[in-house]
Amino acid sequence: MSLASQMTGVADAIADKPPEDRRAVITRSSMIALIAFLTLIDLFGSQALLPTLVETYGVSPATMGFAVNASTIGMAASSLIVAIFARHIDRRRGIWVCLALLSLPTMALAFTNDLTTFTLLRVAQGVFMAAAFTLTLTYLSEICSVTALGGAMAAYITGNVASNLLGRLMAAGLTDNLGLAESFLGFAVLNLLGAIAAYLYFGGRSEPITREDSNSVLAAWADHAKNLRLLAMIAIGFILLFVFVATFTYANFILASEVFALSQAAIGLTYFVFLPAIFTTPIAAKAIPSLGAARAFQLGILASLIGLGLLLTSWLPGFLLGLALVGAGLFFAQSVATASVARTVTHDHAAANGIYLSSYYVGGIVGAWLIGQVFEMSGWTSAIILLLTLTTVAGILSYASMKESVR
Repeated sequence: MSLASQMTGVADAIADKPPEDRRAVITRSSMIALIAFLTLIDLFGSQALLPTLVETYGVSPATMGFAVNASTIGMAASSLIVAIFARHIDRRRGIWVCLALLSLPTMALAFTNDLTTFTLLRVAQGVFMAAAFTLTLTYLSEICSVTALGGAMAAYITGNVASNLLGRLMAAGLTDNLGLAESFLGFAVLNLLGAIAAYLYFGGRSEPITREDSNSVLAAWADHAKNLRLLAMIAIGFILLFVFVATFTYANFILASEVFALSQAAIGLTYFVFLPAIFTTPIAAKAIPSLGAARAFQLGILASLIGLGLLLTSWLPGFLLGLALVGAGLFFAQSVATASVARTVTHDHAAANGIYLSSYYVGGIVGAWLIGQVFEMSGWTSAIILLLTLTTVAGILSYASMKESVR
């Protein structure tokens, strides 16, 4: 959800290169976007299958919502672990190996009928996805100039956004036409294609780079814990994925309920609501210097609040507009938040980003579980009220944490 903070880097990276190097920059950006797309596509795709999964496993929406989003548990743990032990891992080999290993739990999902096994496989998926993501960004930060790194990260996040939309559409289409198992097998094939693309692009081994020992990372985390502005940013990251995952997990059940009575394929088509986010995130990059980080962030929060309010309607166009506003607003806000984290600290940025990302991912699984409980016990309206409250809290936190972070 941090496309805007990096999007302008693509054009800058190409413009800064001499003509003979532009092809290499474009090739690199295209390959990184493709790898990101093939890595994360089943992370989001499974969310579109929630009504079918609930029926297949015979469990409650809250239980299945937690199981599907358990991948964020693995992602949170993996982000911290890789940050500590990165100096021992060959970057280029680690990227394609993680993507190849990712295909194994994805494939196994097609053959399990036990919910505990399903949940653990989703955790395993999260571990390999986050490890590949962290190693990719680490490798790029070591070989790219600052400008080129911005372009490379923009390409990665672009692939992320595309997987968010197309993963849901593909999952719904495959399940509706072929079956649930075939959907997971299809995603496993895409994961393997991502591993092959990474192997062909990154090649063999890269020379390991000597880094500070793991104790220095732990010391940096302890130091960052004293930074109140960073702590506020960490809380904001937690809230953003909490609201995003909760909204787009349980909205599926409303769309499938008697209120709208949409089929699985029709629910998949509703995820075209993510298209506006592709256009709003570049706007965020321009809004930050002109409005300041806090006001730009609050603009995204305002759009999200309006969207959440519209999710209380029983009119399908209004409900879909609400989803579009929530998606675009949260993508916009996360773009500003990601850009602000680096400006909230003066040293050990990698450690700060590790804490932020871990909190961000934890917010996703907590949101899936907690809102699931509220949804089952008190209904959709109560769930939306809680999400409105938390989104407002994020906006309030931005006043102090972002007021001087971006100029």
